[in-house]
Amino acid sequence: MKANDLPRGNRRQRDRRRGDRRREERSIDESWFGVLGVNGASDLHGDSWDDEDESRLEGWRGDDSTPTDSRFLPRQALRLISGGGSAFQRIYRTFVTARAALGVALVVAQLVGAVFGLRGAGGPLVVCLAYAAQAIALWIMPRFRAPASPRSLARVSSPQWLATIGVDLLAFSVLHLLEPTSNFNYVALLVLPVLMAGVLTPRVMALGAAAAIALMLLGSAWRAGLHGGDMTAPMTQAGLAGIGFFVITLLAGELAGRLAREELTARGTLQLARQQAQLNRLVIEQMQDGVMVVDRRGRVRTANPAARLLLGAHSMCRPAPFVLQETLAWNALTEAVQRAFTEGSWPEAGREVVLPFEPGLSRTLVVRVRFTRRLPTPADAVDNPEAQGGEELCVLFLEDLRSVQGRTRQEKLAAMGRVSAGIAHEIRNPLAAISQANALLEEDALTPDQHRLTRMVAENAERLKRIVDDVMEVAPGTPPSARVIDATAEVAKVCSEWARTVHLPLGEGSRLRVKLPREPVGVAFEPDHLRRVLINLLDNARRHASENPGAIVLRLRADNEHAATLSVASDGAPIPPEVERHLFEPFFSTRSRGTGLGLYICKELCERYGATIDYRPGAVQDAHRNVFLVVMKRGALLLPEQSPLP
Repeated sequence: MKANDLPRGNRRQRDRRRGDRRREERSIDESWFGVLGVNGASDLHGDSWDDEDESRLEGWRGDDSTPTDSRFLPRQALRLISGGGSAFQRIYRTFVTARAALGVALVVAQLVGAVFGLRGAGGPLVVCLAYAAQAIALWIMPRFRAPASPRSLARVSSPQWLATIGVDLLAFSVLHLLEPTSNFNYVALLVLPVLMAGVLTPRVMALGAAAAIALMLLGSAWRAGLHGGDMTAPMTQAGLAGIGFFVITLLAGELAGRLAREELTARGTLQLARQQAQLNRLVIEQMQDGVMVVDRRGRVRTANPAARLLLGAHSMCRPAPFVLQETLAWNALTEAVQRAFTEGSWPEAGREVVLPFEPGLSRTLVVRVRFTRRLPTPADAVDNPEAQGGEELCVLFLEDLRSVQGRTRQEKLAAMGRVSAGIAHEIRNPLAAISQANALLEEDALTPDQHRLTRMVAENAERLKRIVDDVMEVAPGTPPSARVIDATAEVAKVCSEWARTVHLPLGEGSRLRVKLPREPVGVAFEPDHLRRVLINLLDNARRHASENPGAIVLRLRADNEHAATLSVASDGAPIPPEVERHLFEPFFSTRSRGTGLGLYICKELCERYGATIDYRPGAVQDAHRNVFLVVMKRGALLLPEQSPLP
């Protein structure tokens, strides 16, 4: 018979029994720590409080050995998580330790009483010895006991409850019943199990323990009254003691609830702090600007990859922590940091700091400083004593001066480019008319002087046409759709055509040496634009290189599956620093008849396809001191059968 086929009354009874079982299951875990989800393992979404992988400073490196940073957390959260384990576990361990100490104290008290003749070595001594042995064994052998949790202590039949609270209630009650009129007040010992029951067990169980103690006290007082005497005073004392135990139980439960809520809040705070630290680390590591955190001693606590690249002469410096004073080239930066700490202020726009790495090689940085924490003045320290323990740190934002200047130029050129494109478009029509009229004049019978003038007009009109074409080439427009081409084949074809155009023979004794990979290299570029970039670089190299064989070296290599590098190196004199900083600016040329748009056009074309172009001087011992590098994006080449039909 299916469940739906049962009579309605039977279904109601079945649902009622199921509801009772659910309520019973929930009641098992109704202590404050269990209700709020603060379990014995003290985990939150798989995170352990012992996990120490987040740091305000060292976390940028992703180092798992760094200590947990307390500055992300409120003071209450710090206290809760710094004790090791959850609050439930800490209280339980304290309870077990207190039981062991109390057992030893009871045995010592019994022996001292026996020595001075205050009592005989009877039943109370045996109970104290048994209780001390059980408490000490539970304390010194934690590996042999099951781990305690809110759920395990929520059942009277659980071994954890019986071995701790149950044993305490039984032992202290027996001591009181054996010697109700003793000089030793065993009733006060019952506060310990009542207090722990109120903190670690559900409220109903804790009140049940208090009720059991109250009944035991009333029964002991009634039994004492049976032997004669007034029962009013003993019964009153027992009743007041029972009420006191009920009050302790309720107060302990409220305190346990507050502690559980605080720990839950601390866990949420730590989780948010970890997420924020991970987010900050990801953002800072991907920043183009260098970021460093430095203290007063010049010790770099952390530095992102961009900062390490700026501090290195030819490559990244070693990861933090390191000291600025250990490298001579960083002395100017060290002095700037000390000056920032001394003055306590820094210009908003930053200051320029020059790092001389070696003769002929230096880097100018724009340094901006922000302070994370200022040390308090004596007056502030009196008003706010908590501020005395702070550490003063500063955050350095580093930028290459060339990048700053380039960004400024880009902003200015963006507006000028739109205006220049419009002007160039308007010049094309009258320039075409001038060229056509000059061609008609050349067809007539002219004197030699007139022919010379028409040639001058034709040459200058052609020069103007090249300038207009260059301007229109870099004018803003619809972004081109890059397609993957075989860079090996395209570069070989362009080099062959360029050599024939400039009458440069190819071979072993040629000024041009081309080193290409044997396999195809797919890059995302337009063939005509790649040809324009390569011809500009080859023209510049031929203009400044010597006449020696191999004076110009062109090399194409596949760096990895994401990038390929095209380099053009020449053995001419190194480019002076005052010229190098303007290499890719428009209308800058060292030739009287140059337009100054060649390298600027190369840069603009490269940026359209996600490529980069840069100039890097070679090492002093290298024969080819001038090196231009074009880093292009790799792409998958289509197979012949996959190529689209024309």
